[in-house]
Amino acid sequence: MEYPIVLDIETQNTFRDVGAYDPTLLSVSLEKLWARLERASFIIGFNSTHFDIPVLNRYYTGDLGKLPSFDILIPIKEALGRGVRLEELAQGTLKYGKTGSGLDAVTFFRDKNFEALRDYCLSDVKITKEIYEYGKEHGLLKYTIPGGVREVKVDFRPAMYAAKINFTLPF
Repeated sequence: MEYPIVLDIETQNTFRDVGAYDPTLLSVSLEKLWARLERASFIIGFNSTHFDIPVLNRYYTGDLGKLPSFDILIPIKEALGRGVRLEELAQGTLKYGKTGSGLDAVTFFRDKNFEALRDYCLSDVKITKEIYEYGKEHGLLKYTIPGGVREVKVDFRPAMYAAKINFTLPF
C-alpha cells in the first residue's frame, strides 16, 4: 500500500539569524516526523531538495536524501532554466495564494502562536499537494509574472519519478 507524504517545513530561525545561507544551521519547528517519513512510499515537496530535506537531516540519524522523494521545483527549473516561487505557482495554477511567508512562520514560532503556525503550515502543504495534483493531471503548471500568467510543461508521471501518487489530505 502506498503512503505518500507532502512535506513542507518551517524553521524557528532565518538565514540572517545564523549568519549564512546554510539550511543545516536552521532549527525546525516540528521534529516528530521520522517514523512517518520512513514509512512513506514517497515524499512530495517544493524546493524540498535544497531546503526541507537538508534542514531536517540535521536532526535525523540517517539520510533523508535517500528516501524516495519528488521536488516539484526541479522539473520547473529544468523546463524554464530558473525557478519560480510557490506563491507564483499558487496564484497562476490554483487562482489563490499563500497565507503568508516563511518569515511569518518564524515570527509565529517566536511569539509562541502555534495555532497560526499550524494553519500556515497546513496551507502550504495544501497548496503543494494541489499544485502537484494539477501538474500530474494536466502536464503543466501556471505561474504569474508581472502583467499575466505563463505556463510551464511538467512531467509528473509516476514512471518519471518511481512512484504512483494517489492520496488525499483532510481539507
